[in-house]
Amino acid sequence: MSEELPEKSKNLPECIEYGEVARLFPVLSTTSKEGRTTSIVLACMAKIDEFGASILAQLGQRVGKTSKIETYTEVVPKKPTDSKDRPDGLIVIKTGRKEWRALVEAKVGSNKLDHNQVERYRQLCKDNKIDCVITFSNQFATTPHIHPLEVIQKSRSKIPVYHFSWMSLLTEAKLLIDQEAVVDADQRILLNELCRFLSHESAGVKGFDRMPKEWSEINKLVSSGGGIPAKSEEAIAVMNAWHQETRDLSLILSRITETSVTECLSRKHWNDRAERLKHELNKFREEKQLFVQLDIPNAAAPLEVIADISRRCVDVGMTLRAPEDKVSTKARVNWLLRQIKTENIDIKTKNIDNLYLRLMWPGKAEPTQYLVNDLKNDPDLSSKDRKHLAPHSFHIFYSKRLGNRFTQQTNFISDLEKVVPEFYKDIGSALSAWVKSAPKVKKEKSSANDVSTEAISKDSEDYGT
Repeated sequence: MSEELPEKSKNLPECIEYGEVARLFPVLSTTSKEGRTTSIVLACMAKIDEFGASILAQLGQRVGKTSKIETYTEVVPKKPTDSKDRPDGLIVIKTGRKEWRALVEAKVGSNKLDHNQVERYRQLCKDNKIDCVITFSNQFATTPHIHPLEVIQKSRSKIPVYHFSWMSLLTEAKLLIDQEAVVDADQRILLNELCRFLSHESAGVKGFDRMPKEWSEINKLVSSGGGIPAKSEEAIAVMNAWHQETRDLSLILSRITETSVTECLSRKHWNDRAERLKHELNKFREEKQLFVQLDIPNAAAPLEVIADISRRCVDVGMTLRAPEDKVSTKARVNWLLRQIKTENIDIKTKNIDNLYLRLMWPGKAEPTQYLVNDLKNDPDLSSKDRKHLAPHSFHIFYSKRLGNRFTQQTNFISDLEKVVPEFYKDIGSALSAWVKSAPKVKKEKSSANDVSTEAISKDSEDYGT
């Protein structure tokens, strides 16, 4: 940032001494990517009603018809810190006489957030009666309430710090356009221009594109037969990266499906990042697998993604309950096979050769697994080894062996982000969950008189005769 103070704007919030109203067309140096991107996004939050409201609603802030969003850049608080920090922005929601305020710190490209700087901004908030800090960067967070920097989560400061990845802001804007949620025509045009800007490389916005160097080290350890030690720093680095990637995957699927895709987590893990990390690290050490479930609204089941280090394989699938109104295994399997349109799968990807159906059986019977193509050619295969049982559920999935690409930091991510959407497009989106049929009304019980106390008494008398 330039050390020269901006001109003082009129009617500034009382908490700041200087600041510029966020501009759609900021006059800044061509090298100031952060300043330009931040100004444009903040300006759109103030100018596009549904966009500003949808972002701030994620922080629990309701923006009603009588509310007004104001945004500023290059702000100087009235009570600065000794280091003379100048936050990248300020967001103010005015509702009557009530004001809610948030300082903004932004990073673009490969620049990372600095927790010491964020802590100083917390102090600025405390000294200037500002409610919270919001950070923007290319780092991903499961929710705005769970910051990607763990040290910020552990801080004793009572000033909240929220986080949005730039990609999450782009996704939110794209969903509003795709769902035709913006009422004003001019604001729709403006939001479309924001999407165009954020998706251009000059904005410095990017998705998660590589695992850390520890990914290769963990792969070498497992492939040589070694175990992952407890409290392994390498495993923690890999798991933190996996959480970044699963959030990016949910955003990718959101844009593809034009709906909001989220990770399936327990309430405890939603609210406690440290507990989630501890739980998933233990599973990672035991099973040598990374796992996530993604909730796609109205899909037949959650999308399950497994990265298996031992097999160097990515599995993507869904688990469906078997239809209980069909008695035989063959009938239950055919119910599912009819939903799988293998002719729609691109032959070039060879995914048809990696599509499997796993049958789960009652009691202690082990699951059985078949290539879908084999079952389509011979459905009787499914009941060959379990003639007196019927499966209670099915797991339909792609199993993609990546070989050496699995161990590579960028190729693993690019392959994962290819196969996950492919499965949902080719298979998952066409599946329907089985639903128990509504109860039928028998002919002899078609009216209230047929089930009156007198009718029931007569049925009881006739029962043994």
